[in-house]
Amino acid sequence: MATEAEEPSFTVDELAARAGVTVRTIRFYGTRGLLPPPEIGPRRVGRYGPDHLSRLALIEELQLQGMTLAAIERYLERLPRDLNAHDLAIHRALVASWTPGPAEEATHGELERRAGRALDEDDVDRLAAMGALGRAAGPERYLIDPGLLRLGVQLLDVPIAYETIVAARSVLTEHTRSAARELTRLFRDEVWEPYREREADPDRVAAMRSRSAQMQPMVVQALVTAFQRSLKEELRAAFGAHPGAGPARPDGHQGAAGPAGGPGPASEAGGAPGHHGRHEHS
Repeated sequence: MATEAEEPSFTVDELAARAGVTVRTIRFYGTRGLLPPPEIGPRRVGRYGPDHLSRLALIEELQLQGMTLAAIERYLERLPRDLNAHDLAIHRALVASWTPGPAEEATHGELERRAGRALDEDDVDRLAAMGALGRAAGPERYLIDPGLLRLGVQLLDVPIAYETIVAARSVLTEHTRSAARELTRLFRDEVWEPYREREADPDRVAAMRSRSAQMQPMVVQALVTAFQRSLKEELRAAFGAHPGAGPARPDGHQGAAGPAGGPGPASEAGGAPGHHGRHEHS
């Protein structure tokens, strides 16, 4: 398990297994500048970190949106160079939030290889409560969400009970449903209905309906951004200046930091399960 002072690191084989791509793909992305080079460790072995894993997830999501490698290169070049794994994960969530991808089926062994660690029944239940996976037909077969799985595995080392995860999802579902309902009501009553009443041309009404549908990505991004800012403020108020630090004590000092949220030791996995052809390059 990684300590607070050190981030988990992976060999190229371990990174490929966790990302669900091939080693060949990782090296190809490196030559194109899509991935930063690894740090060279003992015996000249390249070591990759959480930033590489999050960047691979973002690249995959951009491919799912239909972007070519050239377009992805331009996209990544415009991102700030100091984005960490957390920032990249949020960025991927913004890209993917209105286009949920298909689940991938995996055996328990493939699931552990993707997670980079052994998973007991409690781990599986907690990942399912997070929405990272579901049960598929057949014994020890699962439908996994690759992006959520990467994030969920990082939370397994945090002592959050299954019941707490279920309660957290309930809070998120309740309040996002309420926000969606209120925003829809506001748009319907203040924009759509007045426009339809005063506009006699049916073509213009149809065009307005089409433009309304195109607003969804912007609204989703606004909600995610507003929530992210609110969450930072609440965490700062609850735990002090740094979200990773413990609660502030009355004397002004920070309490002890909690367990590191990074994933456990990666398995010595070679290839990647469930690899998709879109990652292969000649």
